[in-house]
Amino acid sequence: MAVNDTIADMLTRIRNSTLARHQTTEVPATKVTRSIAKVLQEEGFIAEFSEAGEGIQTNLVISLKYKGKNRRPIINALQRVSKPGLRVYSNCRELPKVLGGIGVAIISTSSGIMTDRDARRQGVGGEVLCYIW
Repeated sequence: MAVNDTIADMLTRIRNSTLARHQTTEVPATKVTRSIAKVLQEEGFIAEFSEAGEGIQTNLVISLKYKGKNRRPIINALQRVSKPGLRVYSNCRELPKVLGGIGVAIISTSSGIMTDRDARRQGVGGEVLCYIW
């Protein structure tokens, strides 16, 4: 099935998997989804990710992280900000802080996809893709 918004599809699959307490989830592999998964892994929201399949049918297998005996998910919420119908851009001085710095905003910049902290440090702005906390 063709998906127009691969980022929203990825976030929805991760959200549904964490609510159902699944260990892994599969997401169609694109350059953007790989970059977002890499940022999520660097920030400690997911354990790891790998690619499965070949050719056009390549998927990212994302291992989710939980904490404690009750297996509470590390990811509490995911929110898509910039959508295909309404793009949201921000310069380096106006980059959002999610929950006062507890959460992470993922930004698509000219230097690649990175967190809001990295974008501030490098002095670049860009499209605000999503918030995660």
